[in-house]
Formats: sequence, C-alpha cells, structure tokens
Amino acid sequence: QVQLVESGGGLVQAGGSLRLSCAASGRTFSSYTMGWFRQAPGKEREFVAAIRGSLGSIAFADFVKGRFTISRDNAKNTVYLQMNRLKPEDTAVYLCAAVGGYRAIVAVTQGYDYWGQGTQVTVSS
Repeated sequence: QVQLVESGGGLVQAGGSLRLSCAASGRTFSSYTMGWFRQAPGKEREFVAAIRGSLGSIAFADFVKGRFTISRDNAKNTVYLQMNRLKPEDTAVYLCAAVGGYRAIVAVTQGYDYWGQGTQVTVSS
C-alpha cells in the first residue's frame, strides 16, 4: 500500500506561482509513475501531468504546457508540480496519483492505483 500526501496549495493571484509537493510512502518509489490530476467543483477529474520513474519521461495536458513543470526526487520519495502563470481557471483541488511497476504514462484516472487526498489551489483574478 502506498500513501500519498500533497502539500503546497493555497490562494494566489492570477499570474502567480505555486509549487505542489506529493510525498509517497514505500521503498520502491523510483518504480512508480506519478501523476497529478485536478478536480474543480462540478467537473470531472482531469489529467494535468505525469512523470515515469525509470526513464523520467513526462507528459502534460495541453492546457498547462509551457506553464507547469513536473519533477521528482527519488531520494526523497517526492514528486513536484511547479505551476507558473496561474489562471483563475486553474482553481481546483489538485490530487497526486501513483501506479507501480514502471508503467507507461496514461492520462486517465483508471491508470492509477493510489491517490492522495488533494490540496486546494485557488487563483484569484
């Protein structure tokens, strides 16, 4: 069982930046593909970004390309989401997700086995 704990959310003005962190339990973190999703009120959960554990390949949703970056520190069992040039429409609960076994990146919730509780990001206009 893997436990994921997100942190770093908060209130920021449009154009500002936040860095989210997701700390994972377990001894095989480097084998996990880690993803970030978000869910706004009344909307479905949507893919934001993901990073593989082995080769470190990365994928982003089109709406965050050029603004967000994802990285990981396997020594700290942590994945990060750096969010720049934030927009009000980025307001949502951001959730960290994980799947083991060096899986390829998928942009759907069904591709991940473990989820954190989420951290709220609010962007004011």
